[in-house]
Amino acid sequence: MRLYHEHDAPEIPDADFDQLVRELRELEAAHPEFAAPDSVAEQVGGTPAGIFSPVVHEVPMMSLDNAFDLDELRGWSERLERRLGEPINAYVCELKFDGLALSIRYEDGKLVRAATRGDGTTGEDVTHSVSTIADVPHALTDEVPIPRVVEVRGEAYMRRSTFNRLNEAQAAAGLKEYVNPRNAAAGSIRQKDAEAARSRGISFWPYQLGQVVDGPELAAHSNTFEFLTSIGFGVNEHARVVDNIDGVVDFISEFQNRRHDLDYEFDGIVIKADDLETQRVLGSTARAPRWAIAYKMPPEERSTKLIDIPISIGTNGSATPYALLEPVFVGGVTVTNATLHNQDQVAAKDVRPGDIVVVRRAGDVIPEVVGPVLSERDPDSEPWVFPNDCPVCERPLVRPEGEARHRCPYADCPAQVRGRIEHFAQRNAMDIEHFGERTVDLLVTAGLITDVGDVFLLDPEELSQFEGFGETSIENFRAGLEASRTRPLGNLIFALAIPHVGSTNGKVLAKAFGSLDGVASATADEIAAVDGIGPVIADSVAEWFASDNGQAIVEKLHRGGVQPVAPEVSTLEQTLVGKSIVVSGGLANYGRSDAKTAITDRGGKAPGSVSKSTFALVVGNDPGASKVTKAEDLGVPILDEAGFETLLRTGDLPT
Repeated sequence: MRLYHEHDAPEIPDADFDQLVRELRELEAAHPEFAAPDSVAEQVGGTPAGIFSPVVHEVPMMSLDNAFDLDELRGWSERLERRLGEPINAYVCELKFDGLALSIRYEDGKLVRAATRGDGTTGEDVTHSVSTIADVPHALTDEVPIPRVVEVRGEAYMRRSTFNRLNEAQAAAGLKEYVNPRNAAAGSIRQKDAEAARSRGISFWPYQLGQVVDGPELAAHSNTFEFLTSIGFGVNEHARVVDNIDGVVDFISEFQNRRHDLDYEFDGIVIKADDLETQRVLGSTARAPRWAIAYKMPPEERSTKLIDIPISIGTNGSATPYALLEPVFVGGVTVTNATLHNQDQVAAKDVRPGDIVVVRRAGDVIPEVVGPVLSERDPDSEPWVFPNDCPVCERPLVRPEGEARHRCPYADCPAQVRGRIEHFAQRNAMDIEHFGERTVDLLVTAGLITDVGDVFLLDPEELSQFEGFGETSIENFRAGLEASRTRPLGNLIFALAIPHVGSTNGKVLAKAFGSLDGVASATADEIAAVDGIGPVIADSVAEWFASDNGQAIVEKLHRGGVQPVAPEVSTLEQTLVGKSIVVSGGLANYGRSDAKTAITDRGGKAPGSVSKSTFALVVGNDPGASKVTKAEDLGVPILDEAGFETLLRTGDLPT
């Protein structure tokens, strides 16, 4: 109590302190005769603690990079300004709502589809549930011209008051209570019965536009809030435009103090460059826009006992220590394991088996051990020592020079073999039905498969030697293998577990090279030249395919009849590669989206505004005056529709 109030240096998390106060109050209520007049319970109050159709997003719903402290945030801002060569004169700050991201599509003003984010490219069709949300209009207002297509993106959430009433009703009915508002909201949306969303009072905040066809010309992200309001949506009143990064820091400070004051949960602040042209210039990486970042507020923390520090062996041999914990409820889930990263991190934190440790669910995703509660440490405890040998194959671990992590260097280590094959077969990789962890373990233990290349060379009849695999199971297994032979190329590249290559980069490489052999034969320089692929990934990909192991696996995949489906590639002559063409106004032979497609199908880019990098501005009827003026100021050529046709055909400006 003294540490908490007087010294501002508590040894346990606030949540643990609150729990102790609650326990004291319960004891005092049960035994009022023992309650002290100056009880601490009176001094401090407690603190509130694939069944749907797939929907392909026309514009990917990307993730956001995170900043966990103000230094990281300022570093992000400095990187943007270095890239631009000038200061950013306006940022938009928005609360990062703790809910379920949605894309809601309107055509000719009518709601036609709602989908979850999914993997960013493909989400789940949840139109039936979303159409019951009172905040989501079925038809847009006609006070302004309505775009032919407008996609509204935002967050479905449950208000704290609604959540509390829901759990009160659950408890009264003798049903299980929900863990937190976010899970309750997401679970309600992902029900086949739309009544779940209707009856539980889900709410929605829009925060961005996705695909827009024949919409207004907007200059700034903040203008989208005005537009959303004009078509019938309510927007969050706390979004604010500030002049510089210091204004962002002030906004964060303000709302960090108000985190529990509002009737809905938010776990951070999203910061975006306001000017849309600036956003287009900054662009995106393979997974996230450069012009936006999420500042994550300090996550919940709890303390528990550290039982042991085992070592896990990853798919590529990484030997990672992790904390085996007494179960603790933190960040909305019960945590039993937490990352300890590597030997240096364990030593720096000086956590030892038997310690009481503080556990943080960092970023609300990956639990980690913050450090020990030293006052609770056994005086006879000894520092933990990293083991010399792999806990699975019992051969020596190594720590490569310059790396923080130990590795098991033996590719035939059973843990690595199993890990690579399980990764290969998982749903967002090769999606091999009836090829789960148990089956993989049986096949590897029996020596029937030694790497992912063996998967499609396996005779399913071999499974008959194992208990539980009858004729039907074997036939299902055979069908699963056959179906996965024609998975998308991007999924196959990801499935190979090449270091640093995630699912997004797999798709990028598939589109760039068109075939497995195309990627395999590419040099590191050729791979690095692909937009969104950096030198580290390029070197890793080139090294993997050049290795004896990589070449052997590719050869086995060919022999096994694997024929991955390449992304659709335009057959038109690529006359506009490297050129940025802006279209403004109505063209006789092209709708606005048709004109942009004509450009991108020929390798060009079709941004919505003119900049110094614009190759040409194409104007039709009633073009945007600001675009024409800017093109004239920058000396950008201005073409009519006939000139546009020449440009598409030849790649050159008409003479």
